[in-house]
Amino acid sequence: MRPLGKLFSWYFKRNALPYWVILFLDCLTIFVSAFFIFWVIYRGSYTQLHFYTLVYIPLAYIVVALPFFRLFSTYAGIVRYSSFNDLLRVAEANLLTMVTLIALHYGAKYLWGYDNEHISTIHITTTFILTTMFMGTMRVLVKILYDVVSDKERAKTTLIYGINEGGISLAKAIRDQRPVRFVLQGFINPSRMHTQHILMGKKVYGESNEIQTAIKKFGVKALLVSPIQKEKFRNDPDLQDLLISNNVTIYMVEQQLREQGTEETTNKREAGFSLKEVNVEDLLPRDEISVDMKLIAQELAGKRVLITGSAGSIGSEIVRQVAACRPEALMLIDQAETPEHDIRLMMHKEFGDIKAETIVTSICNQLRMERIFNDFRPDYVFHAAAYKHVPMMEDNPCEAIHNNVYGTKVVADLSVKYGVKKFVMISTDKAVNPTNVMGCSKRICEIYVQSLDRQLKMEKWQSKSAGEPVQFITTRFGNVLGSNGSVIPLFREQIKNGGPVTVTDPNIIRFFMLIPEACNLVLEAGTKGNGGEIFVFDMGKPVRIADLAKRMIRLSGAQNIQIEYTGLRAGEKLYEEVLNEEENTKPTFNSKIFIANVREYDFNEVSKNIDELIDIAQKYDDMATVKKMKEIVPEFKSNNSKYEVLDKK
Repeated sequence: MRPLGKLFSWYFKRNALPYWVILFLDCLTIFVSAFFIFWVIYRGSYTQLHFYTLVYIPLAYIVVALPFFRLFSTYAGIVRYSSFNDLLRVAEANLLTMVTLIALHYGAKYLWGYDNEHISTIHITTTFILTTMFMGTMRVLVKILYDVVSDKERAKTTLIYGINEGGISLAKAIRDQRPVRFVLQGFINPSRMHTQHILMGKKVYGESNEIQTAIKKFGVKALLVSPIQKEKFRNDPDLQDLLISNNVTIYMVEQQLREQGTEETTNKREAGFSLKEVNVEDLLPRDEISVDMKLIAQELAGKRVLITGSAGSIGSEIVRQVAACRPEALMLIDQAETPEHDIRLMMHKEFGDIKAETIVTSICNQLRMERIFNDFRPDYVFHAAAYKHVPMMEDNPCEAIHNNVYGTKVVADLSVKYGVKKFVMISTDKAVNPTNVMGCSKRICEIYVQSLDRQLKMEKWQSKSAGEPVQFITTRFGNVLGSNGSVIPLFREQIKNGGPVTVTDPNIIRFFMLIPEACNLVLEAGTKGNGGEIFVFDMGKPVRIADLAKRMIRLSGAQNIQIEYTGLRAGEKLYEEVLNEEENTKPTFNSKIFIANVREYDFNEVSKNIDELIDIAQKYDDMATVKKMKEIVPEFKSNNSKYEVLDKK
C-alpha cells in the first residue's frame, strides 16, 4: 500500500495528469472492455484461437472513438475535479461511437457484402456500455480518492458545538464545501452531559473528559460553534479553556449585526455562511441583544440628524446605523480632522445617495455651532463628543470641563433654541459614584440635560403652550469592545511585540459590550424615550481584566508572554457601576434597557453652579476646578489621585 499511497500523493500534488495519459487510459478501457465481452460471448478456447484477429477489432473501435473523444473533450479536464457534466460528456462520446460503429457494421454488411463474424450489434452495444461504466467509475474513484487524500493533508479534524438544527446544518455545510476545510469527527452536547447518541454517524460528546479524549484520539484541530449555540458557548469558559489549552482553533459563523441592510444584501447573507476564527471579543460572556431596527428606521427615516463626535468609536457607528435608516440629511461634527475625513470617505462609498455634510470643528465653538444649527435645523441630535480617557482628564480637569461640560451645554442650549425634537446624550458608567474627573464631568452633563428637560416640561405646563419641548435623553453604558485606546487593542499590540502585557491590578473588572450592539440600544432608547430619562444598559457579566489578558495570550499561541501588574492609574477604580446605591431601576420596552431613578435637580441652581464651574475652569486652576466639581456632585470621591486631599477637608 505504501507505493500506491506515494502514487496518489504524487498525482494529487500535481496540477493535473497530462491529457495523453487520460486519453491512453480511456483507449485502454475500450480495448479491455471489448476483449472482455469477446471472452464472455465466445469463452476462453475460441478467444485464444482467434486472439490476433480479435485484437484488431478493439483497435478499430478506438480509431472510431478518438474523434468523438476530441469533440467532447473527455480527456481535457482535471479528472479529480470531475463533475456530472464531465460524466455526461463521456457518455455522449461513447454513445455516438457506438451508433457510428453499428452504422459502419451494417453498411459494410449490406452495401459491400463484408460480414465479420466476430462483430455484432450486441458486442458493440455491450462493449460501450461497459466502457462508459468503467470510464465513469475511474473518474468518480479518482475524485473520491482526491477528497480523501486532500482531507487528510489539508483539512482540519473538527468537532461541532451543537446537536440540534444549527449543528446539523453546519455539519452538512462543511461536508459540501470545496475545497474541503474541515473533517467532522463528532459533536459536543451544549448541555455538557454524558450521552451515547450518534449523530450523522459521529459520536456526541458531553463531559469534559470525553471531549479531552476525543481531541487526543482524533487530533482535533478545530471547533465550529453552531450559530444557535453562540450565547451558550460564550458562557462556558471551562470548555473554552479546555479547547484553547489543547490548541484547538475555535470558529463561529459570522453574524451581521446591522439587520437594517437592504433586502438584496440580506438575501446574499442568507444564501451562504462564512466561518470566522474567533478572537477574545467573541468569547466574552454576554447575552445576545435584540433590537427592532425597522421601528427605529421608521422613526429616523426622512429626518435631519446631527451627530457630534462622529469620528469616534461610538459616534462613527451611530453614523452608520442612522445612515442605514435613510434620513433626509446628516450633519457630522468632529474636531479630529483625519478620522472625520475617513467618515467622509465611508459615507461617500457606502451611503453615497444620502446628503451628508462632514464638518471639522469643536462643539465648544459656540459661534460655529450656532451657524450649523441655524442652517441645518436638525430633528435629532446624537451627542457623542467627549474626552473619555480617565488618566488624561485627571491631569487636565479644566479641559474636561471645557469640552465635556461646556460643549454639552452649548449643544443642548442650541437644541432648545432651534426646536430639536430629541437630544440623545452618550454617557458612561464612570459617571456613577465617580472616582475621577472624567466620570464626574459626564455626571455633571447628565445633571444639566436632565434638569433642563424637567424645566422645559414645567414651562410648557405653566404656559399651556401647544408646542412640544425638546426631549433630553441620556444613555449610560460601560466599555465597548475595540474602541479607540481600549484595553483589547492595547493587549493585542503588546502580545504582538512579545510582551509584557500590562494590567493595572489583578482584581480589576470591567463590563464590555460590542460597539454595534451598544449603538443599537442608544438608537432604540433615543427614539422611544420621552425625555428626562437616564437609560442604563444591561452590560452582562463583568470580566476580570487579568483573565482577559491570559485568554488573549493563549488564543494568540504566543509563548513566554508575561503579565505585568502596574498598579491602578489616577482616578481608576477596581470595578465600575451602572447605578449608585441610592438608585434603582424600572423596566422599559427592551429587556436590556432600564430607566435609572436618579435624584432630580433644580435647573436654575444647576445652571448657576455650572456657569461658575466653567468660569473657574477658564482660569486653569485644577484644584479649584475639581473642588467645584465635588460641590456639584457630592458623591465624587477621588481615588488614587492628587485630588484626594479635597475629600479630607
